Amino acid sequence: MKLKQLLSATVLTAGVVAATASQTASAAIDLTTITGAFTAADVVAGILAIGAVLATIYATSKAASMVLGMIRGR
Repeated sequence: MKLKQLLSATVLTAGVVAATASQTASAAIDLTTITGAFTAADVVAGILAIGAVLATIYATSKAASMVLGMIRGR
């Protein structure tokens, strides 16, 4: 009984996926307006800015722990 339910659920899922895939393939979405709005240099600058912020946070945290360690005598 459970095998029959599992098999029917699998077939139903495969049918839904196949129908969705065919609809998605037929309706091609034009993303040129979105992808043309920024360049690779913008993306690289954003990633480097995030990295700089994370490095600053790490350095500040490390310096604070070193100072607290010196105060505590470790």
